[in-house]
Amino acid sequence: MNTGDKTLDVQVRSIDSVVVVTATGEVDMASAPRLQRSIEDAVQGQSGVLIVDLSGVGFFGSAGLSVLVLASESEQVEELRVVASRVVRRPIEVTGLDQAVAVYDTLHSALAAEQAS
Repeated sequence: MNTGDKTLDVQVRSIDSVVVVTATGEVDMASAPRLQRSIEDAVQGQSGVLIVDLSGVGFFGSAGLSVLVLASESEQVEELRVVASRVVRRPIEVTGLDQAVAVYDTLHSALAAEQAS
């Protein structure tokens, strides 16, 4: 699945039975609903680990934080892992959301955590 416009591109794929939602661009009030829908569609009818890869995000507003909170509270998501650039990591840490979700520097490290669990 690929949805996108000039501000946000979202890709969904499965890697070793882990759902990975990758967003590139800006996550703001206008684009956050698209990211939310993509996550909901990706986990519908299944449960397990969800990785949201935001390493290609250049702007991450409060609406993006709300999307992550909703994903972490979803009954289909047993564990939420977030791959975060510095731009994304800062608001996650400031709000304390990093206490509720695991934050990684790379997709590789987030996937490797799956091997360890």
